[in-house]
Amino acid sequence: MNRHWNSYLNRTLSRRDLLRVSSAGFGGLALAGLLGQEARAATLGTAAGPLVPKSPHFEPRVKRVIFLFMHGGPSQVDTFDYKPLLKRDHGKPLPFKRPKVVSSETFNLLQSPWEFKQHGESGAWVSELFPELAKKVDDICFIRSMWGSNSRHGGALLEMHTGSDTFVRPSMGSWITYGLGTENQSMPGFITICPTQSHGGANNFGSAFLPAPYAGTPIGAVGIPAREARIPFIANTESPVDIQRIEIDYIQEMNRRQLEGTGPDRALEGRIESFELAFRMQAEAPQLQDLNTETEATRKLYGLDNPITEDFGRQCLMARRFSERGVRFVQVSHTYKWDQHTQLRRDHSQNAREVDKPIAGLLADLKSRGLLKDTLVLWGGEFGRTPTAQGSDGRDHNPEAFTMWMAGGGVKAGLQYGATDDYGYYSMVNKVHFHDLHATILHLMGMDHKRLTYRYAGRDFRLTDVHGEVVRDILA
Repeated sequence: MNRHWNSYLNRTLSRRDLLRVSSAGFGGLALAGLLGQEARAATLGTAAGPLVPKSPHFEPRVKRVIFLFMHGGPSQVDTFDYKPLLKRDHGKPLPFKRPKVVSSETFNLLQSPWEFKQHGESGAWVSELFPELAKKVDDICFIRSMWGSNSRHGGALLEMHTGSDTFVRPSMGSWITYGLGTENQSMPGFITICPTQSHGGANNFGSAFLPAPYAGTPIGAVGIPAREARIPFIANTESPVDIQRIEIDYIQEMNRRQLEGTGPDRALEGRIESFELAFRMQAEAPQLQDLNTETEATRKLYGLDNPITEDFGRQCLMARRFSERGVRFVQVSHTYKWDQHTQLRRDHSQNAREVDKPIAGLLADLKSRGLLKDTLVLWGGEFGRTPTAQGSDGRDHNPEAFTMWMAGGGVKAGLQYGATDDYGYYSMVNKVHFHDLHATILHLMGMDHKRLTYRYAGRDFRLTDVHGEVVRDILA
């Protein structure tokens, strides 16, 4: 402590003296206040709430996303990536080295049990597993050169959903909702229908360190029939709406008083917003979940008249209804059915029968309503399968190559992008990693993946971390 300061301690300070010697301290207090306001603004979004619509970085191509998640890993060489050499060389050894990291040992090449044909004006190859979707290929952009970094379901699911296979990170639905808000203040910005509870579980649709309102709202879960998947406790039959409003206002007053005392508190602020959103949802959610208002023709379009397609058809129809009413990101999961280490012919056939007509119906319905032009539909799993056999009738995990497809606004319809090797083991031409996929989705939504950041634990995080390039060749 210097002599100058000691001299002031030994006598009473005037107001002028106090201001002079404490100026730096007042500056620090002002800075702390500004930073606190900034942190609170980042947490709450705006004074009107965290889910209000926000301006994108540039003009968006699409307004919303529907993600059709095929949990387990569909086989690319049995669905959309035609490899005639597999049939020619069936039973022979793979003529090149396998990846260093594999799930388990596989044997010789295994031909696809299904025939492939070209469809539409684009001439896209589709196996006989998807006869209805084959009629829609001219609306679809196939990415046949996807690859990921993890050969295990848990890590691969997290990488696909969050961009990281090792750490808990916000999901892409949470990032999109954080960046853009939602168009409907009476519904969540991110809904996931019948999500998986394994291989990462809620981390696949959670908001992690982003504020709680950006987390996905689950409707139903794996094992629950779609007809029973409902937002729970949405209808209050015990209290009139005006009494509920008084009760909530009282609770919110106590919460906000607590917040004034504690300062920024993500958990408490999330709770405040959840009460308000739940109250607003009472007026809209029950009607949105009631599929009986749809015409018989629409119900048949999605396969609700067939016990094989009815369950996934309901999920797809709910996705369209939620998207139509302004929900920013909707995920539909065909959970956990595509992991055919054995019984490939039997189980891939059954899986495709369950989803083929509903997905084709969704694309047709969106297009007829004028929604496809500003909706992005994404289809795919967490990885692909090996072209080599596991046992006599199965394929192992393969993150080195798989197919995903997009349809809707902003992407080139009828495009077949990228290529794998002659047997479909490695992505070779125009490779697209999950980071590139995420960067491209954000770009289509009008966001620069390098600018969409959130400061946490002393550094800025983003969905693509330090990776990712927009796949501009697929952009319309």
